[in-house]
Amino acid sequence: MEPIQFIGLNELEEVDQEMVQTLATEYYDKIQRELKNVTSLVIHIKSSAKEGHRHRYEVTVRAEAPTKIFESSKGKQTTDWDLASALHHAFKSVVTQIQHAFKD
Repeated sequence: MEPIQFIGLNELEEVDQEMVQTLATEYYDKIQRELKNVTSLVIHIKSSAKEGHRHRYEVTVRAEAPTKIFESSKGKQTTDWDLASALHHAFKSVVTQIQHAFKD
């Protein structure tokens, strides 16, 4: 099983796919440092465009460790018109949860 799984990545344009994969590998390293034992990282990207050319992106990130699952908080932070911003907020939410869970 691959350490990083993408759901909804194929629906994005090629430029956005590369950006998502780049950010995912960067944040995977950060999450790996915090957790020490990540079994998988799942990134779910949902794009919605009712009318016009703009897309609204909803991103959910889930980091799975052997003992606990960390999922990005839902809401305004992980939904944005800018895909990069939504990704950053979702990943930062997961990293913060991990830091609080294993705070000494």
